Amino acid sequence: MSEEKETEVTSRWHHLEAGDAIKQLETSDREGLTPDEIERRRAEYGPNRLPPPRTRGPLGRFLAQFNNLLIYVLLGAAFITALLGHWVDTGVILAVVLLNSIIGFVQEGKAEKALQAIRDMLSPHAAVIRGGERMTVEAEALVPGDLVLLESGDKVPADLRLIKVKGLQVQEAMLTGESVPVDKSVEAVSDRADLGDQTSMAFSGTLVTAGQATGVVVETGARTQIGRISTLLSDVESLTTPLLRAMNVFARWLTVAIIGLAGLVFAFGMLVRDYTAVEMFMASVALAVAAIPEGLPAILTVTLAIGVQFMASRNAIIRRLPAVETLGSVSIICSDKTGTLTRNEMTVRSVALAEQDYQITGVGYDPHGGFTVDGKEVDPAGEDLLLEALRAMVLCNDSRLRQKDDQWQVEGDPMEGALLTAGIKAGMDPVFEHKDRPRTDIIPFESEHRFMATLNHDHEGQGMIYVKGAPEQLLEMCRQVRTADGPVALDREVWLERVEALAAKGERVLAVACMPAAEGHRELKFSDVEDGLELIGLFGLIDPPREEAIQAVADCQQAGIRVKMITGDHAGTARAIAGQLGLANGDKVLTGRDLDAMDDETLRRTVPEVDVFARTTPEHKLRLVRALQWHGYVVAMTGDGVNDAPALKQADVGVAMGRNGTETAKEASEMVLADDNFASIAHAVREGRRVYDNLKKAITFLLPINGGESGSIVAAIMLGMALPITPLQVLWVNMVSSVALAMALAFEPAEKNVMNRPPRAPGEAILSLFLIWRILFVSFLFLIGIFGVYLWSVQQGYSVEMARTHAVNALVVMEIFYLLSVRSLQVTSLSFKGLIGTRAVLIAILIVVALQLMFTYAPFMQFFFDSEPVGLKEWGIILAVGVVLFIILELEKGIRHRITKGSGHRAGVAGS
Repeated sequence: MSEEKETEVTSRWHHLEAGDAIKQLETSDREGLTPDEIERRRAEYGPNRLPPPRTRGPLGRFLAQFNNLLIYVLLGAAFITALLGHWVDTGVILAVVLLNSIIGFVQEGKAEKALQAIRDMLSPHAAVIRGGERMTVEAEALVPGDLVLLESGDKVPADLRLIKVKGLQVQEAMLTGESVPVDKSVEAVSDRADLGDQTSMAFSGTLVTAGQATGVVVETGARTQIGRISTLLSDVESLTTPLLRAMNVFARWLTVAIIGLAGLVFAFGMLVRDYTAVEMFMASVALAVAAIPEGLPAILTVTLAIGVQFMASRNAIIRRLPAVETLGSVSIICSDKTGTLTRNEMTVRSVALAEQDYQITGVGYDPHGGFTVDGKEVDPAGEDLLLEALRAMVLCNDSRLRQKDDQWQVEGDPMEGALLTAGIKAGMDPVFEHKDRPRTDIIPFESEHRFMATLNHDHEGQGMIYVKGAPEQLLEMCRQVRTADGPVALDREVWLERVEALAAKGERVLAVACMPAAEGHRELKFSDVEDGLELIGLFGLIDPPREEAIQAVADCQQAGIRVKMITGDHAGTARAIAGQLGLANGDKVLTGRDLDAMDDETLRRTVPEVDVFARTTPEHKLRLVRALQWHGYVVAMTGDGVNDAPALKQADVGVAMGRNGTETAKEASEMVLADDNFASIAHAVREGRRVYDNLKKAITFLLPINGGESGSIVAAIMLGMALPITPLQVLWVNMVSSVALAMALAFEPAEKNVMNRPPRAPGEAILSLFLIWRILFVSFLFLIGIFGVYLWSVQQGYSVEMARTHAVNALVVMEIFYLLSVRSLQVTSLSFKGLIGTRAVLIAILIVVALQLMFTYAPFMQFFFDSEPVGLKEWGIILAVGVVLFIILELEKGIRHRITKGSGHRAGVAGS
């Protein structure tokens, strides 16, 4: 086949007649390709496999973890401490850097498995006809023009144009999201048909659930539908999370500020105080060490890790650490329908009979539920016509229900499984029914005639023909309708309106009919059912939304998060499910065809106002996510199929289903729901917001401490005095007591209003104006405390070493009291709960007190840090400094609360 011809028909094989496709591919529908032609095409098209993903080597991945400004700041701190000869501190800082890099390295390695997961889904073998002979070959050896034979249970080995079909059904949920197998035929379809409507095609990686077929290979390797998804996935760049972006900005400004301040102090000391260059260099080094929050990256990592543990207890498995916080800033959740918002289990919801409409409660294949009429429960045992309809569906049925590990599963067609479940809800035993009326003959379902018929006989020899199928088809075959008083004439228009009413609710409609068989009738023919059937009724089936998903959607919308449903299913079904879920703008649906007609600019204008998208392809989902991100939304995407993988990777947070999700979807995601429960996303968002709040509390806790330390050093230089705290003592406080106390904030419970406020803006700075004020104010208080205690000690005649020991202990005591205050920036801490804190706070305080006593009294620590024992009187002064700090902070909190309450504004971490 020439390149020109190949290009002409690419992506339009479903529109070509089978004979035309054979001609275009220059093959034979009987003999297949000759060996020489196969070799020629193999050289032209290459093997039928997906290209290997582009990956970095282990060393490149590891080195990339250091490309972060916070890491640069830490490495700078390590370099400074090494210059000072403090090798222990240098080792501690480098250990923190190494830990962060190892975590990132391991997580990134997992991400590269996504493409391999797609490759593993392809069929390893294929049954073909070559040179007129049937044989089995490696799927990689297939070329365009090969004739492939399909049977039930086969994985389709390449994209095929079907040329012969007998009852073929293919499960395409991995590509389209449609929850039931698709009936296939050889008839060409519209060239604009969506992927899910291309019934003349069988796509690589999908599963044959019933029937047989012969198809000709039209696309192989990367040109198949699943290959295009693989290409999309490899082209998607991983995004930086909002937290990391904000932390990078924060680290950049902090670095500039520290370097600038150190430079100004160096110049001031040299020009104003006549210090030597060496003295000012060491003083500037001490200032930089004091100003850098060395423990911040470690606290960031630990806080996120604790969030991971909490989320795991709620069935949300985090695969990439920063995703914990990103969940807290999510403003839009784009959700797949099938298996995510719905159960991916068909359920009979409606039964429409001649004189009555019934609704059936219960969901999925679990046979618990009942029957209602106009909202009132009815006993099916007293409803003869209902029982007859259900019995017909149970007998005209090839599927089975099995209970395994408390889970009901269907063996066979999902819709038939749902019909069996409905029968069991009415008290029927399918096994008994088949024994009581054994099947004598069958006309299997095929897409050509769109119905299934069985001939059943009771033990007295009386036969009955049962038929189920597409309502439009059965209405042509029926002349009467069965009622409680006997058959009456069929009004076809009335029943078509009832079909449309069920379809408008998103239900897939099946009709069921019957007729007595003549005595001795043992063989079922098409002529037996062409006319004269009695319609029993209609069954409406739907893949229902999860009950917990309905509440989760409401919770998300309460939290200011917009939920959008993006599915490959039909528009009517999507609209009905959206209505049941309570989605905003659920009535407005855009299809994949609508999206194709829009350029990127039009799509960007439209997408914020539409919440339901149907008949979408992987490219559509990817475009939608990118269009939302263009507006600045932080987007979470949920899904379970291969078709969801590119959008899952593109989203700020990809969320895959753990039970029914494909490995491809899981590997492309940041989070996996172990219970496939959409409600777990709401819990994860709550946890993400808690993590972010606690990170801001940790930063608000650490920076004033660093500010007070560096401020005391600047004050000493300006006054021409010795430093109140040495660089090594600063590192002791920053890396030990500050970190231990800040870690306790990672365990703080969520604020009460955490899910009643809108998502924070994605470009929001780590430090709001309020937090900047708070940090400056508290830094000033720490400066007064540290420098005040040092000056008091010097004036009392203590040695410089003893004065510094007093100052360090005053700093740590102030940290402890500040921790009790900073746990809530809105509510006073002057309460039993506020003072006692959480268990983590108490443990952290006890650890820090023990370490500080060791710092003060242990001989080896005195040698290492130049500390001296502190007397009881001095401890009283130091403790009083902490209490005064706490009282001032609580007074400031109360004054601010009254001011903001009066102005109608909110302050604090939750509103910053």
